[in-house]
Amino acid sequence: MTAVTLNLDAVTTLTHEQFWQLSLTNRDIRLELTAQGELIVMPPTGWESGKHNANLTTDLNIWTRKANTGVAFDSSTGFTLPNGAVRSPDVAWVASERLIALNPDPEGFLPLAPDFVIELRSATDRLKPLQEKMREYQANGVRLGWLLNPQDHTVEIYRAGKEVEVLKSPKSLSGEDVLPGFVLELEGIL
Repeated sequence: MTAVTLNLDAVTTLTHEQFWQLSLTNRDIRLELTAQGELIVMPPTGWESGKHNANLTTDLNIWTRKANTGVAFDSSTGFTLPNGAVRSPDVAWVASERLIALNPDPEGFLPLAPDFVIELRSATDRLKPLQEKMREYQANGVRLGWLLNPQDHTVEIYRAGKEVEVLKSPKSLSGEDVLPGFVLELEGIL
């Protein structure tokens, strides 16, 4: 089952507060809000994607706790991007200094674009919407993003101000200057 996008123009335009309340009222449903005000309803992932997502989040969180330079987030975290969209990457990371400067409310979505994101294409995901989401992250200030595509055994790397790089069957990925010293092993994912 793929994500469903609902255009609400005929009945309402959701404010960020209304979207927050909708999310709280429907905690068992993963929701995103596009910059155009469309509501995206995402189904749960299958067990294999869930396993890979858990491993990706765990690997980043272990590195984050050791490096002590930022905070790792799982797919249940919402980020309000500068364009107004509220997105929930599969995995995200934000540098500590950005969070400290922001001093965000502990409840609610983080009002910023993460420094780093991972999106993992599940068996039912269409590639084009994921690529559009990655470009949106890039345009809104994400410094490094990885789109992992097990179906095609590829990784698309999105970097701030650069063209997308596509790697075929890489064994690992480097966090580059965004996550110095972080290496993600891809065995069993691609």
